[in-house]
Amino acid sequence: MEEKKEAKAVAKKLITPTTKEWLPASPVMPVSSVMPEPQETVSEEKTEEAVAKAQKPVVEEPEVEEVHSKVALSDNKSGLGMGWYVVHTYSGYENKVKANIEKAIENRHLENEILEVRVPLQDVTEMKDGVEKSSRKKLFPGYVLLHMDADNNDAWYVVRNTRGVTGFVGPGSKPVPLTEAELAALDFGGEVSYEFAEGDVISVTAGVWKDTVGTVQKIDTVRRTLTITVEMFGRETPVEINFSDVKKMWD
Repeated sequence: MEEKKEAKAVAKKLITPTTKEWLPASPVMPVSSVMPEPQETVSEEKTEEAVAKAQKPVVEEPEVEEVHSKVALSDNKSGLGMGWYVVHTYSGYENKVKANIEKAIENRHLENEILEVRVPLQDVTEMKDGVEKSSRKKLFPGYVLLHMDADNNDAWYVVRNTRGVTGFVGPGSKPVPLTEAELAALDFGGEVSYEFAEGDVISVTAGVWKDTVGTVQKIDTVRRTLTITVEMFGRETPVEINFSDVKKMWD
């Protein structure tokens, strides 16, 4: 019995120190080095997402549309400001367009942006059944003239969106003011002796072609000129003559 107890004691002494030597205690690692606090990272991501969602309603779509609208308007400006401009209308709508624009000027208080709206007329004397008859006709059918600042957005919008208006006269529908020479030629309703038509035979009354007889091939109502054909060097040649320098020949 005693021998067994001694054997157990010896075995215990031999095993215990050896085990402790090849099984060293693991060092204590800080929690932060093992787990990089994932809870805080998730919290930051959620916070950023919440901030992003909160900021979205700040963007207002109408303001973006308004900016785009202003850009579109600026693309149609002439950059020349106040002047006489011409708009094209549906046939027979000239007086109605004039009245509608004048009403819009009053309602929107645009008296300083659109100074005047005109449908130029001319006094015409025609021969019917051998009798001269005078009448007033539109000088430019299908057109209305405006003394306005076409670079002003409100003025441009009112004119362009008036019922019956199809657009401004100019390249790419951009408003281009009439030149001084064009305004002088218009004379806004000066008396015209006779109404001309293509195919009419006229006689030149002044200039280098005085007493020449020709046939009207083309009529330019803006410049108030006629293109006639005259015989020169045995061939017909087109010549441009002012309205004031010709008279119509009656059969």
